[in-house]
Amino acid sequence: MDEYWKKLTAGGGKEVECGWLKDKFGLSWQIVPTILAKLMADKDPGKGKRVMQAMLKMKKIDIEGLRRAYAQE
Repeated sequence: MDEYWKKLTAGGGKEVECGWLKDKFGLSWQIVPTILAKLMADKDPGKGKRVMQAMLKMKKIDIEGLRRAYAQE
């Protein structure tokens, strides 16, 4: 994920929000770790909600931040 993020924002790309960015040509991309769907699909709706709320505050998605929200730390 970090590799794609770095390459797509290089040379004038811009971080947006919720894992979205624009590359130097103005094309939009969303870089989403596979663990996001797993954490949000938990049987406990509170865990999924906390993960979603944490993700909405991020630009580049922070996997450890998602895990902390899931574990309610």
